Amino acid sequence: MELGLYTFGDVGTDPVSGAAVDPALRLRQLIEEIALADEVGLDVFGLGEHHRPDYAVSAPAVALAAAAGRTSRIKLSSAVTVLSSDDPIRVFQQFATLDNLTDGRAEIIAGRGSFIESFPLFGHDLEDYEDLFEEKLQLLMALNEGEAIRWPGSTHTHAIPGRGVYPRPVQETLPIWRAVGGSPQSVARAGALGLPMALAIIGGQPARFAPLFDLYRKSAAQAGHDADALKTSLNVHGFVAETSQQAADIIYPAQAEVMNRIGRERGWGPTDRAQFDAARGPDGAQFVGSPAELVDKILKMHELFGFDRMLIQMAIGVYDHAQLMKAIELLGTRVAPELRRAVG
Repeated sequence: MELGLYTFGDVGTDPVSGAAVDPALRLRQLIEEIALADEVGLDVFGLGEHHRPDYAVSAPAVALAAAAGRTSRIKLSSAVTVLSSDDPIRVFQQFATLDNLTDGRAEIIAGRGSFIESFPLFGHDLEDYEDLFEEKLQLLMALNEGEAIRWPGSTHTHAIPGRGVYPRPVQETLPIWRAVGGSPQSVARAGALGLPMALAIIGGQPARFAPLFDLYRKSAAQAGHDADALKTSLNVHGFVAETSQQAADIIYPAQAEVMNRIGRERGWGPTDRAQFDAARGPDGAQFVGSPAELVDKILKMHELFGFDRMLIQMAIGVYDHAQLMKAIELLGTRVAPELRRAVG
């Protein structure tokens, strides 16, 4: 089982210290975080694409390329690439370039994104939300199959009459994951396409999502794919510190500020510490605690889901960078080794 991290590069003000973090500082911190994750033996680091003032990462491939020279082993991925509002050819070229810079460590996690700002920014109609993603994903997959692409075109993509797309990746093909957020239709589609699936769980009880993994594998098998060979990932919120109380006290103020701010935009009710603490329990969606607690909870979820990878979003909101670096160190040196011993 692989263990890694993902983040969106939050900027703003630390709700505890009042310290300000601007995009320039946050991007420099990100490179340090990715370098440390590589040093302590984590398997994957992902950066999510957003087009809002509260996030520094709008171009994941550029930020990941900046980390390429500081790392030697860790896989570098988007988490996610908002493919609906991007050009699949440019996405492929950017990550193929990253693959060459890293000697074969680039990945793409393609999704529709959790925000809609990129649609009007790049001139797309939200009424085409579903079709844009599906058509562009098909083109991205076709680009991955070989040097020359013949593409008939579709409603939202242009025809390509046998043109070469360069550079080609170091890997035979770029790993392309499909990100899903709990929609059975998206899960079934990922299986039918034979793409590895990354399922994000940020609330409720994770166990209720387990049937989606069964649906994914069933859909893959029905489409003629080897379901046992397809990889799956669980992407969650979490944090680790020496003690459970320390972990909760560090992450809660920043996470609550983010979730309540987004909640006001979307009409969610406010969150509070009692809800957060309840979600830290064995059956909740918050993977927050000591190294031993995280090991136990991840292994419990692994037994339930049978996933190949877990990615944890620890940097949610703005808080002390030194505390985050310590958490990365603990995840790599104390959580990951125990998981590998247990799972193999």
